[in-house]
Amino acid sequence: MDLVIGPLDLAAHVDEALAVQAVAFGLGPEEVAVRRQIVQRHMQYQGARALGARVGNHLVGFVYGMPNSRLHWWSTVVEPYLRAQDNDGWLDGSFVITELHVHPGHQNRGIGRRLITAITDTAAEPRSILSAIDTDSPARGLYHSLGYVDLARQVHFPSAPRPYAVMGAPLPLRRK
Repeated sequence: MDLVIGPLDLAAHVDEALAVQAVAFGLGPEEVAVRRQIVQRHMQYQGARALGARVGNHLVGFVYGMPNSRLHWWSTVVEPYLRAQDNDGWLDGSFVITELHVHPGHQNRGIGRRLITAITDTAAEPRSILSAIDTDSPARGLYHSLGYVDLARQVHFPSAPRPYAVMGAPLPLRRK
């Protein structure tokens, strides 16, 4: 497998990236349409950047994130949950991993690990935060192995059917 990880112009390749996310996350066309607008808006934020993982001409995974702001929608939702755990300081000075997805046919090969470490290795912030579905899963196992710890659990996002966990880690991420 000739895997290449590099910068991804996510605004220009949003449909290709969302096709990966749709398969990895089980999204229908309506949800993909909503997320398309969200991704395009996010990529206009200062400091937002994305990396892609390609095998040949095929995008098999991607990650994007940005310096966190308490004014972003995500922060306004998670802040009360973090404050209840005395962890709301994590919203400042953090690089947020907004999305990380690997096509199921390419999972369990270290691609997600390579994507998240590559994007956080270039972050100016001293730590990283993210949210993940609050269940034991390979994704949460990966984040724990990189040094992420649970900052808040049972976080409910509007319209999300399952609760999430907010996780944080100092940078650079732990190497296994």
